[in-house]
Amino acid sequence: RMFHDDELEESEKFYVGQPRVLLLIYALYNTLVARSEMVCYFVIILNHMISASMITLVLPILIFLWAMLSVPRPSKRFWMTAIVYTEVAIVIKYFFQFGFFPWNKHVDYTKDKPYHPPNIIGIEKKEGYVHYDLVQLLALFFHRSILKCHGLWDEDEKGDSSSNKEDTDDELSLTGGRRDSSASLKSVNLAASVESIHVHFPEQQTAIRRKSSSSISQLSHRSSFSSHRSKRAIRTKDWCLCSPVKAIRVDLLDIFKNINRTMHSLYFLQCKLCAVKSHCGLFCFRTLQVYVPIRQFFYNLIHPDYSAVTDVYVLMFLADTVDFIIIVFGFWAFGKHSAAADITSSLSEDQVPEAFLVMVLIQFGTMVVDRALYLKKTVMGKVIFQVILVFGIHFWMFFILPGVTERKFSQNTVAQLWYFVKCVYFGLSAYQIRCGYPTRVLGNFLTKSYNYVNLFLFQGFRLVPFLTELRAVMDWVWTDTTLSLSSWICVEDIYAHIFILKCWRESEKRYPQPRGQKKKKVVKYGMGGMIIVLLICIVWFPLLFMSLIKSVAGITNKPLDVSITITLGGYQPIFTMSAQQNQLKSLDPNEFNEFLKTYSGNTAALQFLEGYAREDITRADLEGNSNSLWTISPPSRQKMIQGLRDFEADFTVVLSWTIQRTLEEVYPHYIKAPSDSLAKPIKQLLKDCKWENITVSLVKNGSEEGAREWWVLNQLEKRRKTSQESLELFIFSDKVSPPSLGFLAGYGIMGLYASVVLVIGKFVREFFSGISHSIMFEELPNVDRILKLCTDIFLVRETGELELEEDLYAKLIFLYRSPETMIKWTREK
Repeated sequence: RMFHDDELEESEKFYVGQPRVLLLIYALYNTLVARSEMVCYFVIILNHMISASMITLVLPILIFLWAMLSVPRPSKRFWMTAIVYTEVAIVIKYFFQFGFFPWNKHVDYTKDKPYHPPNIIGIEKKEGYVHYDLVQLLALFFHRSILKCHGLWDEDEKGDSSSNKEDTDDELSLTGGRRDSSASLKSVNLAASVESIHVHFPEQQTAIRRKSSSSISQLSHRSSFSSHRSKRAIRTKDWCLCSPVKAIRVDLLDIFKNINRTMHSLYFLQCKLCAVKSHCGLFCFRTLQVYVPIRQFFYNLIHPDYSAVTDVYVLMFLADTVDFIIIVFGFWAFGKHSAAADITSSLSEDQVPEAFLVMVLIQFGTMVVDRALYLKKTVMGKVIFQVILVFGIHFWMFFILPGVTERKFSQNTVAQLWYFVKCVYFGLSAYQIRCGYPTRVLGNFLTKSYNYVNLFLFQGFRLVPFLTELRAVMDWVWTDTTLSLSSWICVEDIYAHIFILKCWRESEKRYPQPRGQKKKKVVKYGMGGMIIVLLICIVWFPLLFMSLIKSVAGITNKPLDVSITITLGGYQPIFTMSAQQNQLKSLDPNEFNEFLKTYSGNTAALQFLEGYAREDITRADLEGNSNSLWTISPPSRQKMIQGLRDFEADFTVVLSWTIQRTLEEVYPHYIKAPSDSLAKPIKQLLKDCKWENITVSLVKNGSEEGAREWWVLNQLEKRRKTSQESLELFIFSDKVSPPSLGFLAGYGIMGLYASVVLVIGKFVREFFSGISHSIMFEELPNVDRILKLCTDIFLVRETGELELEEDLYAKLIFLYRSPETMIKWTREK
């Protein structure tokens, strides 16, 4: 070996021999050190989520619009700004904790008011007011120590000083070029190789080069300084040491840099002179001192000289999807007086909550705009969109939402979760801006590899309603192409079909089936048996569901009020009585057993009682005396008496409980209360299917105020013997489905068969039928050439070769029109 050190080997052996727990602690600490920057971001965002005030609002905005957009890392100025700002915030919060301030005298009354000025600013008096700020300051100092250990803390200042003394360095390079010729040669080659790989020339104007790049971020300052010195040496004497092409390229780059630097200086000087001549010269000059660096920062961000192109759109889309799910299932946290609302109940009542609608539309709109920017690959649009989103969402979440919900942001858990996921999106978006969009966007991100995971995820993606169609139309709108919309959709469908076939063919190669060997029983009974069980469950699902939903998961629905009304021949009701609360009693075990013994020989009655438990039966004891006086006019009274004395004519008796029914006998004694509002008498429990007999008598009471009359009813055969005039009624209450399954149980058995089983059966029939018509396109042994043709169409479209795109599309259509050509193209190699 070229290098050997006994101490290093002993150290490595000692490290490997440590316990796993200690190694895990070492790994966690190294991860913390490597990602100390992300730890600072997380603590700052967490502090703002808990405090939710104007004092803590500044740093998160600076993170998303300054720190995360800096290349290759945030500058020392940002970290010093964060440290000083945190220290000032701690001092301000401490100063306003004294009790002599007026707003600190009624803390219990104002602590939950979202628009109380001290709560908005963040200077309210509370316990632990500075805990998270101290943790934030500790994280910032920890990151500062890490940067100092690696020599990255003062790197920016050294870079600035070296750039300011460029002319002096040029002169030094002239005299010291010969002295450091070998080192200069190495640095020249390194710089030239870097330039030849990463540099591209803009069409009109070349942007000012960043001080550091992601490609050389790991180099030390010394190597970077020698690289600049070697470039300047190229311009004078040592340009002949490397190839002429590289030397000319470096010279052109330096010329463009000097032109841009001169234009920037002249622009700043012109603005400075104009500011001095104006009335508010000092103010304008200070404003320009702030505006020009910010403008230059974003200009360099939009027009980079080099960038490590990456693609994190999938992660951004995933973060937006998570936010969309949070809105759907926690929409009540974004509206007023809807803390106990349920989206399913609101939609079942044909009511769309305003908060839910606004949040869904905004979230969906941002996803569409983000997709458009991704397809157009416009970094400027992404930067503008990022600035608008950062300011808009922070203003809405911390100033508008608390007023809408009438509670502070720190008390809204769902809103905090939504904001945290959105912060993850902001971080990914800033990373995408910093690195730049990819040059080519080819196909779906799920089609990058051919395995079962990608296959099932891709098919699940295509099953989402309207998602595939919406993606295809958006891609066609924001992509330069010569294809029509129908042709574009045709290519997408062919590509999806070929990808699925490619996944199946790759699985067949990984798990080959020998010729002439029958299928294993594990495969037959595993796949076939599961399909059989699934089809049987679908066919008998409604019956099984309605049976189990009431017998296993059913909830007892006891009556709260039982009312009886009796009317003779359509005249004024003679009896009205209701039983409530203590008059509605459940049967004890002894009474229930005696009740069952009564019908021991009646098969129909036992079959009916089998579906009811003891808690489902309620006995209603109704008072025999009517609770209302019988007020009837004298003519109607005489007419009713005549009708009762006429034994040859029919005289009806109407007994009403939930609805009115005309009964052959008088009193039902047993009533079934189903899940709906229609109550029915139970004929299985009646003797010879006849209702019970009752006595009806008119009581008259004379007084000074006049005669008062009311009716008294008494049931002759009661299970609970009593001497008082009363009526006895047994109510059998059907179990009802739980509220969570009410939307499905409300269809009933026939509704489930019509809406679920028949629809699923239609899809299953389409799967098992029509196979012969698709053999030509399904049974393709090798789809590599067709898949390559689809990817070639995507590639030439991204490179702008639109005529070639038309030719390749015509070739693809001809291939699907010609069976003979398809057979030749899909043969095994």
